[in-house]
Amino acid sequence: MGARKRKSAEERKEALKSIYFAKLNDVPTSPRKMRLVADMIRGMEVNKALSVLKFSTKEASGKMEKLLRSAISNWEQKTKQKAENGNLYVSGVYVDSARMLKRLRTAPQGRGYRIRKRSNHVTLFVDTKNTNDNQN
Repeated sequence: MGARKRKSAEERKEALKSIYFAKLNDVPTSPRKMRLVADMIRGMEVNKALSVLKFSTKEASGKMEKLLRSAISNWEQKTKQKAENGNLYVSGVYVDSARMLKRLRTAPQGRGYRIRKRSNHVTLFVDTKNTNDNQN
């Protein structure tokens, strides 16, 4: 690895130390359905977001709740604080489309209809309100 690549890799690693996130890959739900759940909790305080996800009737909310708990745990490990002590909120949620399984379904008169089984990648960022206020 060259010096320029090594330097940029070290800068990227340093930037990741101050960002608290969790990522979930290849969730077998369509991105559109997952974005509905992501929009419910974006910008919310963490405890309120957990309760919203817990009582939501959507199937994707269970996976999002587990991901939020993972992001909180990552924040606790990096900062060595408890989530109850900090003023934690969901700073960003990104839902990207992942691989698509393509299937054929039989149709009348010898035809076949295409079925696309979609999946997605979810990235959830958590931050404290105090650090966000100091930057502005």
